[in-house]
Amino acid sequence: MMILRYGSRGAEVALLQFGLGRAGFDAGALDGVFGTATRRAVIAFQRAEGIGVDGVVGEETWGKLAPWLGGYRVVKLRKGDTFYSLAGAYHTSVAAIRTANPTLEERNLPVGGEVVIPLGFPVVSADVPVSSSLVAAETAGLLARYPFLRAEEYGRSVLGRPLTALSVGKGGKKVHFGAAIHANEWITSLLVMRYLEEYAAALASDDAIDGTRARELYEKTTLFVTPLQNPDGVDLVTGALPGGTALDKARRIASSYPTIPYPNGWKANIEGVDLNLQFPAGWEEARRIKFAQGFRTPAPRDYVGSGPLEAPEAASLAKWTEGKAFSTIIAFHMQGEVIYWQYGENQPEGAQAFGERLAAASGYSLEETPAVSANAGYKDWFILRFGRPGYTVEAGRGTNPLPLAAFEGIYSHLRPLMTEALRSVP
Repeated sequence: MMILRYGSRGAEVALLQFGLGRAGFDAGALDGVFGTATRRAVIAFQRAEGIGVDGVVGEETWGKLAPWLGGYRVVKLRKGDTFYSLAGAYHTSVAAIRTANPTLEERNLPVGGEVVIPLGFPVVSADVPVSSSLVAAETAGLLARYPFLRAEEYGRSVLGRPLTALSVGKGGKKVHFGAAIHANEWITSLLVMRYLEEYAAALASDDAIDGTRARELYEKTTLFVTPLQNPDGVDLVTGALPGGTALDKARRIASSYPTIPYPNGWKANIEGVDLNLQFPAGWEEARRIKFAQGFRTPAPRDYVGSGPLEAPEAASLAKWTEGKAFSTIIAFHMQGEVIYWQYGENQPEGAQAFGERLAAASGYSLEETPAVSANAGYKDWFILRFGRPGYTVEAGRGTNPLPLAAFEGIYSHLRPLMTEALRSVP
């Protein structure tokens, strides 16, 4: 995480303000601006935690804030502790503590041992912009609360940020939800993370989700989620990328394309390669189209690179996908409220019917991919490579990046779609 001080701006400042608010320290509006109110809250928090009081947020302060970002604490058990007493002390529930600690015997808690305490609020929040730090904190929180979730690192970004996949389930039908391959479409990360948390919560309490018992979905399917396929690019757009060589290079790239707003128009990875134009499915045709449009060099969007799978984020995603045997994939993008289901003449058996079920669940329209956009995408490659149904879901309407205020409305349409994908996967 970045070192923050008075005058800092961006997604990590918003994350700081959010964490301070959860901890009971009013940092003012969640506006991503480290002003007087935020500095005052930082000083009060540092004093309360017994750490150095300087109003600067570095490693020690971030560490003390971690429980309020990830939504859990790890505490040592003392004599007389029970799940009931711990739930009261930390304003949570006995059921949540049981779920997070499946190997502890409630009637024989080991004094001096550790217990995970989920705090009394959801992990995933739509109150602050997405950043790699936010997703890392939320991932840690979900794994701590729901030990039946699994995580794996499938690669690294240009700047070395981990590319993480989360999974849940034990069924043979494997479904992949992918998000934030385009930097300014970072709200898609919130979509899949919110769904994963709600699905996990329904599993823990043996409840239904969208009318289907979660346990039935768990037994039938295995869900994989890659919530942040382009972490460097997302951090650039939301202001979470620290100054330095990479940011300077991105600014130079953007200056060659002055008609594209910076940073809000940035879709590419940090090197100016559009990751969803990197896959070996009509890559040469995509190159011809994009070159004709003027995207011949690294750009904020639409530059296909010098060859397919050149970018480490795309290469890692393709290699990981090769090893998973997914039954279907859904790539979440923004915007348009439409679902694209085929790649040219490639129309896998059952793909249209399954797509119609997704459309009915969401209220979105099912359409054929426009020819100008029908090459070199992850969905295109998946269909061509494996001959199985693959979909691009264009979420919401407006100009990217869509505002956080639009999230709840978008999610209300797409949560049923995600459940339907698990329920009806071919």
